[in-house]
Amino acid sequence: MNKIKVFGILCFTFLMSCAKEKSLKEEFKQSKKPNIIILLADDLGYGELGSYGQKKIKTPFLDNIANKGLRFTNFYAGTSVCSPSRAVLMTGLHTGHTNIRGNKGLTDDKRWDRISLKKSEITIGEVLQKANYQTAMIGKWHLGLPEDTSTWAKGRGFDYAVQEQWGKDKNGKEIDERVHWVNNNQDAVFYNYNNYKCLDEFRTNFALDFLKKKKKNQPFFLYMSYRIPHAHEFFLSKNDLYADKMEMWPEIERRHAARITMWDAQVKRLFDKLEANGDLENTLIIITSDNGPHNENHHKYQFFNSSAGLKGYKRDLYEGGIRVPMIAYWKGKIREGKTTNFQAAFYDIMPTLADVANTEIPKNIDGMSILPELLGKSQKKHDFLYWEIQEGRSVKGFKQATRIGKWKAVRYQDKYHTELYDLEKDSYETKDVSNQHPNLVAKANQIFKQESVKNKHYPYSGGVFKK
Repeated sequence: MNKIKVFGILCFTFLMSCAKEKSLKEEFKQSKKPNIIILLADDLGYGELGSYGQKKIKTPFLDNIANKGLRFTNFYAGTSVCSPSRAVLMTGLHTGHTNIRGNKGLTDDKRWDRISLKKSEITIGEVLQKANYQTAMIGKWHLGLPEDTSTWAKGRGFDYAVQEQWGKDKNGKEIDERVHWVNNNQDAVFYNYNNYKCLDEFRTNFALDFLKKKKKNQPFFLYMSYRIPHAHEFFLSKNDLYADKMEMWPEIERRHAARITMWDAQVKRLFDKLEANGDLENTLIIITSDNGPHNENHHKYQFFNSSAGLKGYKRDLYEGGIRVPMIAYWKGKIREGKTTNFQAAFYDIMPTLADVANTEIPKNIDGMSILPELLGKSQKKHDFLYWEIQEGRSVKGFKQATRIGKWKAVRYQDKYHTELYDLEKDSYETKDVSNQHPNLVAKANQIFKQESVKNKHYPYSGGVFKK
C-alpha cells in the first residue's frame, strides 16, 4: 500500500511539473515576443562590480541594474578563456563537446592556431533568426578564422555584424585589428582611439545605430561583445578617472579601474536608448563575463580583489577562473532586487533564450532552460556542471573540472590527480579532501572520461589517466 502511495505522489509531482512547464510556454506563446540582449564583458572578474562586493572600482549604473534585476552567485562561464567560453555561450554545448576548447588548437596542417565553430554547431543567432528575430552582433567574435569570412559572425546567424579581426586574411595579408568589419567586407570602419574614451564607446555607437534603424514591428536580438577589461586594449585616449589615486595606484591599475567605470557608462547609454525607443519594458537583458579576471600586461588581479577572494584567475578551472557575475534584467517579469544561488553555466543561455522566443531548442545540447528560475518558478537542476580547457600543446595545458552539487573536482592532467573541494565549507578551494571521499573522486573521474569527447584539434581531449 505504501509503495502505491509513493508511486502516486511521484506521478502527481511529475504531472504538476509538466503542467507548470506547459503553462509557462503557453504564457510566452500568447504574449508579444520579447527583445533579447546579451552584454558580455571580456575578462571581468566575479568581484569587479559593486553589486558583487567591489569596493574601489565604481560601477553605479550596473549596480543599480543588479538592484532591479536578478543576481546570480553560482553562475559559470563556458570555461576560463575567451574563444572556447564564447563557443559554449553560442552553442549550448559544454567544452567537452564543442569544437573549440582553447584559444588555439592543432590545425589540419599541424599548426597550433585558431579553430572555428563547426557549421553543424547551431548558434543562438541561427536559432533566433528562425524565430523571426532581427539579429546583431557587435564587437569580439573570436569563433572563426581570419582567412574564412564564412566563419565570421555574419555567416553564423547574425543579420548585422560588426566585428574586429586579427591574423592573416586569405591572401596572407596581416589584418589591422583596429578596423571593424561590417557584414564581413560590406564596409570597414577604422577605430581612431583619439576620438573616443575607449574602444567600447566606439562599439556602442554601432549598437545605438542598430537600435535606431531596426524594424519596429519585429523582435531583435543584440549580442554586444565588449573589450573591457581585457588586458590588450593598446590604444586608449587619456582620461582623468581616478586621478586622485594616481599617487597610490600604479598607472596600469588606475587604467584598469577607469576602463571598467567607462564600460558602466556605455551600458547606461544602451539602456537609455532602449528606454527612449520604448523597448526597455519588453527586453530581456543578460549581463555577464566570458571568464574570470586576467593577470596580464602588468595588471595584478589581486590589486582590486577582482575574483572576490576565489582561487585562481583567467585560464584556471578553479572558481576564480570560471565563476562570473551574471545579472538578468527584464522589467516587470524578473524578480526585482533578488539574488539566487542556483547553479547554471553559459551553456544554459541558448536554451533559455530559445524558450523566451518560444522557439524549438536544438537537440543534443548540454544546457537547459533556466527561464523558470528567472521568473521565480520551479526549476530543474543540473546533475553536474562540466568544463575543460587546452592551453598550449603540452599535457600541462589540459585541465578539467566538474561541479556536483556542493562538490567541486579539478584535474590538472600533468599531476594525474583529481582534487576535491567542498564549496559549502571551503568556497576558496583551500583544502583538497579527495583522500576522504574516494567514491566522489571516482564519480568525478567518470564524468571527466565520459564528458570529454575526443577531438582531433586537442590531443588530450578524452582525459589523461594512468592505465
